Amino acid sequence: MTNIRKVAELAGVSVATVSRTLKSPDIVSPTTRDRVLQAVNEAGYKPNLMAVQFRSRRTHNLVVLVPTIANTFFARVISGIQEEAQQRGYGVLLCNTLGREATETMYASLVTTRQADGVIQLRACNPFPADAFAPGAPLPMVNACEVLDDAPCLTIRLDNREAARTVTEHLIGLGHRRIGMIKGPRRSPLTRDRQAGYHDALEAAGIALDESLLCPGDFTPQSGYEAAGTLITRDDPPTAIFCESDEMAIGAISRIKQAGLSVPGDISVAGFDDIAFASYSDPPLTTIAQPAEAFGRQAVAMLIDVLEERARDIQHVVLPHELVIRGSTATAAA
Repeated sequence: MTNIRKVAELAGVSVATVSRTLKSPDIVSPTTRDRVLQAVNEAGYKPNLMAVQFRSRRTHNLVVLVPTIANTFFARVISGIQEEAQQRGYGVLLCNTLGREATETMYASLVTTRQADGVIQLRACNPFPADAFAPGAPLPMVNACEVLDDAPCLTIRLDNREAARTVTEHLIGLGHRRIGMIKGPRRSPLTRDRQAGYHDALEAAGIALDESLLCPGDFTPQSGYEAAGTLITRDDPPTAIFCESDEMAIGAISRIKQAGLSVPGDISVAGFDDIAFASYSDPPLTTIAQPAEAFGRQAVAMLIDVLEERARDIQHVVLPHELVIRGSTATAAA
């Protein structure tokens, strides 16, 4: 096993500084702490984490790995995390990872170096090395929102497939037969499941899938704006568009109106998330509401129950969704 001298060498600090950082991170500068943690990760250094010792040295800190704090849905999840953690006497170390695995791994090492007790991961990625914990042991982690299919840890998610089916059925019920879809990132399980729900609804209604009506996006308003531009300039544009996020839907509405078309008179638009802006967009957005703050609160509660040994089994929780119908969807034009 790599020793502490190798870590000190990589970080360009003394052995005493490495030891001080690992034992009392609050007394070293953030710059030094980050250098040491990165060196710990690069060197594969692991202090002695005997089970009894690990359980007895709680920091009452939780690491939260968020792909981007700019996303308004994640902001609501973080709010729920912060509120629940504070009520339970835990602090939150928020890490804006930008979806980078190396960054996630570096911050997850705060747990294996005893500077934090557990991780809440909001992306479908396991940030711990395969040999970080005993084989078969559940990870000290809750994977929330976008979850791994085979996560060896607690998970909390929405039934995204069923939710996407619900909103697509709403559009079909309004008489729409050509329904475009602006998807999320290609590698995201959310994209896979929401597209599957869209397919389910079309198939049940006897509507053939037209792959050309599917446009890529990345959950941002700009991607929704650009994808809508592609869809509405077709020779046979859709009469409705389902966007896999509200931010993309708001971008899509902007592009449609810029082209001189009416929402929902010419094209209905539906989103997903029910962010705060959804009810104030023009027109107000039909969307799937998911309980973002509840994701955060329950993730904290589940993780602390495991850390404090009140729960031992791996739980997989599914939260409810609700279709919120507003002014952005209407009966298809004859």
